[in-house]
Amino acid sequence: MSVPIRLIIKNDHAFTPEEADILVAAFEETLRELQLVGREDPLTLLVAEHIVQLAKDGERDPNRLRELAIVTLAGQSNVPTSK
Repeated sequence: MSVPIRLIIKNDHAFTPEEADILVAAFEETLRELQLVGREDPLTLLVAEHIVQLAKDGERDPNRLRELAIVTLAGQSNVPTSK
């Protein structure tokens, strides 16, 4: 199965291939930190959507994308965090 974030950015011309790689790396690291393994989990898609939106808002640093996605999601639900 494709990585959900790749499905979101597949036809989005807002990102270069290099930027898309950054988003995928941030997405994967966020999933690891949140201990999300199920690609069918709705939370996985939510993580992808948040990272894409943060990138569209101008953030390109993969560490910041991960941190901001976790903070945003933690504020919206009972997302488990490793910290």
